[in-house]
Amino acid sequence: MSDFQKTIKDTISVKGVGLHTGKVVTINIKPATENHGYVFQRIDMEGQPTVKADLDNVTTTQRGTTLEQNGANVHTTEHVLAALYGMEIDNALIELDGPEIPILDGSSKPFVDAIIKTGIVDQAAEKNYFVLKENIAYEETNKQVEMLAVPADEFRLTVMVDYNSPLLGTQHASMYHIGEFASEISSCRTFVFLRELIQLVNNGLIKGGDADNAIVMVDTSISEEEKDRLAATFNRDKSELQKIGIGILNNVELQYENEPARHKLLDIVGDLALIGRPFKGHILAARPGHHTNVEFGKILKDIMKKEAKAAPKFDLQKEPVYDINQITAMLPHRYPFLLVDKIIDVNDQSITGVKNITFNEEFFQGHFPGNPVMPGVLQIEAMAQVGGIFALHNVDDPELYSTYFLKIDKVKFKQKVLPGDTIVFHLNLLTPIRRGLVNMGGTAYVGDKVVMQAEMIAQVVKDKK
Repeated sequence: MSDFQKTIKDTISVKGVGLHTGKVVTINIKPATENHGYVFQRIDMEGQPTVKADLDNVTTTQRGTTLEQNGANVHTTEHVLAALYGMEIDNALIELDGPEIPILDGSSKPFVDAIIKTGIVDQAAEKNYFVLKENIAYEETNKQVEMLAVPADEFRLTVMVDYNSPLLGTQHASMYHIGEFASEISSCRTFVFLRELIQLVNNGLIKGGDADNAIVMVDTSISEEEKDRLAATFNRDKSELQKIGIGILNNVELQYENEPARHKLLDIVGDLALIGRPFKGHILAARPGHHTNVEFGKILKDIMKKEAKAAPKFDLQKEPVYDINQITAMLPHRYPFLLVDKIIDVNDQSITGVKNITFNEEFFQGHFPGNPVMPGVLQIEAMAQVGGIFALHNVDDPELYSTYFLKIDKVKFKQKVLPGDTIVFHLNLLTPIRRGLVNMGGTAYVGDKVVMQAEMIAQVVKDKK
């Protein structure tokens, strides 16, 4: 599989009953643009508010994960999100005309089958992986839940469940890489113990419940009154409940001996989709649930936020890709307007250039005497020159070309640049180069601080002989 972002080829429509609300809901999963992520939209509400699939929007994890934003909520999101994440879809708009995702058969397989049928397309932007760099541990001792994430080259999961039940003993399930999700995990159905089911019915939940959309584990006896209530809830004849013993209600045949553990793994995939980025790391979970999945996900997201704020590590002592002599052969700029000293890294997607700021710079004579500060416009010019080298580095005879900047946008100045500073300009390609147009996003660093950011579009023109 490629490392480019993905969306679906065409709209997917699925209709079914919400497990807890009992309402019939139609959802339309639609293609979405790059960097869109997963977004729900309640088209049945005034203004059609959106709810981003994000850990910050989780409001409850009781028997499922509920999101709320902009005055709208979406219940039981984990199975559809697991399908999207498990199929490596990065961007999708999920429209629904009710408050809850349909439970269907209690698994992710109906969504996965629909994704496979419509097809998957690569997009221009690269995936933005969150790569775990250190071990992260989490536990809730009162629930005997332990979760550990360790660095790995793939998204890998290992799950253990243990419910102290004569029917469901200790079970383990593993997913060695995300490519196994569709065939090994997606069809595994949610499960519930009959004793829990009775409690849910008594609390007015699972109004859309049915013996066909969950594996019901029976490890205790129930009263005639409870049988009456269950039969009424599931629209079943009471005779179907008369011979309940230790086993599985309605004699449902398990797809795997460890199907319950595999479904817990499926839930982790769906809940961790809420971190907002594809993940590389191995997660080991003992007795997990939606609450602990979300809490562990928040720890991972906090690490992501800290990494995003931290400056990349640049090796300023490495042998330059282009030194000052090679730069002057490529760019027409000369003193005092050549503002790049060396290029330390360049590839098809990014470039890193360096400018050493000394008190001898011409502009310090007037900006400002007694308080020398590098002008912001010259910081932009220096970044643009690094971008010009990026635009020309794969061109034959670059000295025959000129680079003209057509647009500079989203410029932000964060810190002053002073004599003695070394500015590192790091630019990434935002869209593929087409017809000589180069669309770049850049950040300038001094040490571990961001001093300037901008996006720019340049055009490469062969205008010399």
